[in-house]
Amino acid sequence: MTSVKGFVPRSEWHAALLMGYVLREVHHVFAAEDWKGLRQSHFRVISSVPAEGINITELGDRVGMTKQGCGQFVTQLVESGHLRVESSPSDRRTRIVHRTPAGNRIVEQVTARNLEIEQVWAERVGAQRYRVFRQVLEELAIGS
Repeated sequence: MTSVKGFVPRSEWHAALLMGYVLREVHHVFAAEDWKGLRQSHFRVISSVPAEGINITELGDRVGMTKQGCGQFVTQLVESGHLRVESSPSDRRTRIVHRTPAGNRIVEQVTARNLEIEQVWAERVGAQRYRVFRQVLEELAIGS
């Protein structure tokens, strides 16, 4: 991992910068492994599809993409067998996105791999400190 230390003066370290460096570590780990052409952006889209399905506009909002950009990702993931799309029973113009069994499997694999990375971090900083960090991160993520 490329460390922020030595590249950015400590007086300019802020949470977003530090999180970016930590996320780059995750990116490098996944990029070094064979995920059959899938990238982290694909994982984010697949993981954001709930069991009951979701329309593309809502999925795009959930992952921070435009409807068009999200639609392109969905098309790729339908072609790769990770998602399927069907017309909404209430409005045939609306497409509802669902995970396939392959999509569910990849989410399980990605989650397991991320938990392995988190275990390394916990070993690096200590289990208790990491547990507190994780709790704070969850609170910030859910907006409480």
